[in-house]
Amino acid sequence: MKEITKEELAALPIRRYEGKVVLNETRALLEEIAQETLIGFDTETRPAFKPGQSYLPSLVQLATARAVYLLQVQQHDFSEVLRTIFSAEKITKVGVSVDDDLKNLKKLFEFHDKSVLDLGKVARAQGMKQTGIRNLAGILLGTRIPKGAKTTNWAAHTLTPQQITYAATDAWACRVLFLRFREMGWV
Repeated sequence: MKEITKEELAALPIRRYEGKVVLNETRALLEEIAQETLIGFDTETRPAFKPGQSYLPSLVQLATARAVYLLQVQQHDFSEVLRTIFSAEKITKVGVSVDDDLKNLKKLFEFHDKSVLDLGKVARAQGMKQTGIRNLAGILLGTRIPKGAKTTNWAAHTLTPQQITYAATDAWACRVLFLRFREMGWV
């Protein structure tokens, strides 16, 4: 199946990330990253509701095999850690629509990204028209990833449990989708 209707997607079972989530902790992240070759990633930005208004990323999500790390980049300086991760050639960083994420992160701190793969571009190269994370998860994983917390205030000092689950799920889903792509011979 290369496409999914809204009705088909709505009928799928909901799946959220249910593993370990680590908030604003880099020591464990760096220890874990040293053993990783694959990370799912995403960013969240405070929504803008007025024309011409925009914000820089508030949150960076990184999914490893063992946990999802959420870094509130508006409240803390994680530039060194993120620079190390995004410039590491031996770690493949996978996400959907990563060009904007990378461009906006580079407004926060300088880095040269290496080994970054956009899953949407891979899916398009395979003839798929619906290449967003939710559609890809529905088509390729048979699950529905909810998007309830998408337009919440990601710049808030304290994230809600719903925001944490939403953000962790997005990064985790990117990692799981890459593994599915690999099984299918797409990457």
